[in-house]
Amino acid sequence: MKRCDWCEGNNLQIEYHDKEWGVPVYEDRIHFEFLLLESMQSGLSWQTILMKRENFRAAFDQFDYNLIAQYDELKIAALLKNEGIIRYRKKIESVINNAHAFIAIQKEFGSFNQYIWQFTNRKIIVNRYQASKEVPSKTELSDLISYDLKKKGFKFLGSITVYAYLQAVGIIDNHLDSCFKKV
Repeated sequence: MKRCDWCEGNNLQIEYHDKEWGVPVYEDRIHFEFLLLESMQSGLSWQTILMKRENFRAAFDQFDYNLIAQYDELKIAALLKNEGIIRYRKKIESVINNAHAFIAIQKEFGSFNQYIWQFTNRKIIVNRYQASKEVPSKTELSDLISYDLKKKGFKFLGSITVYAYLQAVGIIDNHLDSCFKKV
């Protein structure tokens, strides 16, 4: 079975590729999970985030943005001591900040899902690539969404991070043409 070349040889990444990456997401909780994980990944490898994913899930209340929005300095201090996650204060504070911004978008658009899919008229963008090295790290779409998210108060979601998120949640299908998951 042929897969995207970025995941070959790594069981954790193969499982992620085969079961999650590029599968369209329509649930707000899962959108928030990927936003949180992608923002934590900035400057690190995705492998590191996947290895710590269950620790993130436990530390951040199953990615419940309503609970995360209520985190206080005591909770931040506990998270900074948690060796199972990325213990960078600004990233942790951005997760709390982003939970507030996420909830505000839900109020404005009915759901985060409605908001994010509007950028592509609710259609999946299917790109054609032969090798991972051909895939861009950002696009005009990720620039636009990153700019809009920042305008709405989000942090640690630059264009490159947003592009990775869009691929992860299936808004953009960047499976290689040779991959068994290509639509």
